[in-house]
Amino acid sequence: MGTLRALMQRAFSRLWSLLPARRGGVASPAFMSSFVALAAKMAKADGVAVAAEAEAFEKFLDATCSETLAMRRIYDLAKQDTAGYELYAKHIGYMLRHEPATRRAVLECLMYVACSDGILHPKEDEFLRVVADAFSIPKVEFKRIRCQFVRDFECPFEVLGLPDTASLSDVKARYRKLAQTYHPDRLMGQGAPMAAQNAAAAKLAQINTAYEQIEKELRAA
Repeated sequence: MGTLRALMQRAFSRLWSLLPARRGGVASPAFMSSFVALAAKMAKADGVAVAAEAEAFEKFLDATCSETLAMRRIYDLAKQDTAGYELYAKHIGYMLRHEPATRRAVLECLMYVACSDGILHPKEDEFLRVVADAFSIPKVEFKRIRCQFVRDFECPFEVLGLPDTASLSDVKARYRKLAQTYHPDRLMGQGAPMAAQNAAAAKLAQINTAYEQIEKELRAA
């Protein structure tokens, strides 16, 4: 959780520095109400809003005691269900329509809340994808943000062993190297057992899929 905490601190630090209409370090009431409600519904997306998620969200709020209490009341009310979360996401997306960096920071914060209980549930993942779409965040950018918090092979950059900031030329170079390494014909020529050749073929298929996905998304971005 240390890495996640550091990511969250960075995300919230960026968020508060970027937000428009800040008063004493706190954003406008309209934004904060929507943001807190959306975070609460994010925590409920997997069916249960656990204490760890609420604490993770509240821990980094740059607010006075009275403001924190008000936010907590909004959070407790909104966490009852996920109904209407799309409207909150669209409202925030509209308020920040001229603030792309802030929209990204908000999504990073929500991603941390989702992962704070140690797992990203598929329903939370789906929730975040809808929010990203409401924020007009491209799919490739969403996946780069996701890779910061979730270490799995959903992210094609992870499959290729590259950072999510890799350029298309870097991706191509890495792909060529991996394709050569895992090509079954190469292993067959080295006398590798059939099991190793089959494993290499499966790995190569995964590499090919990841490369095609990254190339398509980077060209479309």
